[in-house]
Amino acid sequence: MIDQRVAASPETRRQLPEKRVQSIDVFRALTMLFMIFVNDLWTLTGIPDWLEHSPADVDFLGLADVVFPCFLFIVGMSIPFAINDRLAKGDSYRLIIRHIVVRSAALLIMGVFTVNVPELNPQATGLSSEWFQILMVVGFFLVWNVYPSQKGARQYVVRGVQLAGVILLVGLAILFRGGDGNQLSRMTPQWWGILGLIGWTYLTCALIFLVVHRQPLGSLLAWVLFMLVCIAGHAGWLRQLWPDGPANWILGNGAFQSFTMAGVLAAVLLSRFRKNQTARHLPLLFSGLGGLLLLAGLASRQFFIISKIQATPTWVLLCSGIACLVFAGVYVLVDINGKGHWFDPIRPAGTSTLTCYLIPYVWYSVAALSGLSLPDWLTVGVLGLLKSLLFAFLIIGITAVLGRARIKLKL
Repeated sequence: MIDQRVAASPETRRQLPEKRVQSIDVFRALTMLFMIFVNDLWTLTGIPDWLEHSPADVDFLGLADVVFPCFLFIVGMSIPFAINDRLAKGDSYRLIIRHIVVRSAALLIMGVFTVNVPELNPQATGLSSEWFQILMVVGFFLVWNVYPSQKGARQYVVRGVQLAGVILLVGLAILFRGGDGNQLSRMTPQWWGILGLIGWTYLTCALIFLVVHRQPLGSLLAWVLFMLVCIAGHAGWLRQLWPDGPANWILGNGAFQSFTMAGVLAAVLLSRFRKNQTARHLPLLFSGLGGLLLLAGLASRQFFIISKIQATPTWVLLCSGIACLVFAGVYVLVDINGKGHWFDPIRPAGTSTLTCYLIPYVWYSVAALSGLSLPDWLTVGVLGLLKSLLFAFLIIGITAVLGRARIKLKL
């Protein structure tokens, strides 16, 4: 079978913006900064409830409940630019699909490891949770680090290092035992973890966009479909037709895909407006869309509560609206007013995002093994919040240092 390639024709080139959209990287960096910050709140006491995740049955939206949706929105915004770039370079659909599948599989593997760590039984596994996490992250970097292009014997060295990482991860998976002494368990997917959820969502939405990339209406219909699935699931309609789904399948109830397809649509609009030399209207457009989504979310609150844990339609609409509004503001600052340098201190979080996400696993483990801890007065109230914010900047700084040493995860 002949593998048809997509020529880099003028039509294909027009799918791409003339230059890189810096505001996307900045928005990703801001999202990552807040993700590290809210993920560190567990170390604090005496902080406002509105900063943390809201309980599953409480009708409330905390700051922590908004961060992951914004990240999924950014994942969606990156998809059209990445796929159109590959198409313009002449990559075949087969190559692009392989890239999507391999990237998703890597995220799923990492997700399975990270979601099982809290269940680890040190005695049965033969490793403490801290050492397991350190070795786990080392394995990730050995396998998926961005290695410089090598030729000759050096490429075999790189392959050997990657093989060592695979062996390390397989060994950890074999050693792993979770639960208590009476009921031990092997490593299982469970709920796939944050990285695994991103993997499934990326796989679904990237493949959809690859199919419909020439027809923006296809992306809109995909977003509508996922929103309808989310609404139908919470309204109980789907249970009558499909008792075992979709809440119990790998795509959840469509909420995560809704965020990502909203980002895909935003990127499509962004690209079209920039090509038509009407980019100055983009902030107004995204602000309008964000306002409409917020109004839709508030209207849906009559039927569904705001709940991240339940992934309700209200949560999806409100957070999608917030993502649109935040991006509009970032676009004005960065791409219109040229203030991108304001965000230089956190830029590594937008370009080495996966590295930034995994470093805290090592940090917390090393801190626990050292036996050192901060005084209580640094983990309470306002001082505690300042500590967590500085911690987020520290992690981003470590990411930058590692990047300069060519230690960087990229799938």
